[in-house]
Amino acid sequence: MHPLLFEGLTDAIGFVGGVLLAYWVGLLLGFDPLAQGYGGSAIGGIVLAGLGGGGGLQLARRWRKARSKGA
Repeated sequence: MHPLLFEGLTDAIGFVGGVLLAYWVGLLLGFDPLAQGYGGSAIGGIVLAGLGGGGGLQLARRWRKARSKGA
């Protein structure tokens, strides 16, 4: 697989996975980023989704870097 394609796919999977995990955790905590309006619940959910996406992306990049060192 082309290295840039692999990089893009792993970044996308990490980001989307992080957002989905943060969305589900947010719902359990009472935050809903898809709630109507811009109340505290919606803002909290949006913040959690952003943090989850960024965290998932960083985990994907660290995994890719560790994988390239071992190969």
